[in-house]
This record gives sequence, C-alpha cells and structure tokens, in this order.
Amino acid sequence: MLEYSANPRVNCFLSERVSTLNDAINSAKEKSQDDSHIAVCLKDNGDLIGELFFLKEEPDTYSVGWNFNQNYEGKGYASESAEALLHYLFTQKEARRIYAYVEDNNYRSQKLCEKLGMRKEGCFLEFISFTNYDDGTPKYENTLQYALLKKEWLKTMNI
Repeated sequence: MLEYSANPRVNCFLSERVSTLNDAINSAKEKSQDDSHIAVCLKDNGDLIGELFFLKEEPDTYSVGWNFNQNYEGKGYASESAEALLHYLFTQKEARRIYAYVEDNNYRSQKLCEKLGMRKEGCFLEFISFTNYDDGTPKYENTLQYALLKKEWLKTMNI
C-alpha cells in the first residue's frame, strides 16, 4: 500500500497519501473494517497491488473507483478486479446504476471504464479541486463521468 499511496499519481488520492510504513499499516487496518473498500492482491504471493471502493447512493446507485500500483499496470489486474466489482454490485447488491468519476487526464482509468462497458456521460468543467497552484489558489480539475446501467451490463454479459 505504501508503494502506491506515498506518491499518488491522481490528485483525488492526495488526501489518502501516506508517508511511512506505519501510516500504510494504519490505513490498511482502517480500510479492512470497511466493506466498501476491497483489497486487490496477487494470487501467488498475496502482495497488495491496489484497491477498489464503492459508495452507495440510495436507493440503487453506486459510485465506484480504484487505485493501483503503477508497477502492475498493463497486466489486466485492474480490469479483472473492477469487472468482478461490477458483477458483485449488480448481482449481490442489486445495483441499478454504477458510475465513476475520472479526471480528464487520467487516461488509464478512462480506458478501464470503456473496457468495462461504461459510457462517457459528460465532462464537468472545473468540477473539483484536490490541490492548489503555487500561489495557493485552488486548481480545479475537469472530471468525466462514466456510467453503466444494469440492463446494459446484462446485455453485454448475454444474460
């Protein structure tokens, strides 16, 4: 966890930045108590390589996200685990709609959303600020929203 949380590549994870092994251990313990955070580990050795998370919006909509160690990019781990998360939310949690916010310069997450069958619904200009410019003023980011309805997902799964 320390490997990918010490220097977040995406600004939305700046608030979760950890700088010591102790911080990472405490963060992992905290997240392990929260069913909406899911660790992604390698099968062969159990190494933590990333995490998935979701947030329910009543009555049946879920926001999803992920954070992965860049050393494991391009190997299919993110798509395999995110696909399992969508399956879980649609089949076990009875989600009707799932969406994800992605910064406009986070091309890997955009590609992942598209691979998952999510459609780009729009771009929120200067939507949110996670960091500041050198002069202290907020740096607002453009944010894309991707979404998928259960009925769309069922079609792609041929169910």
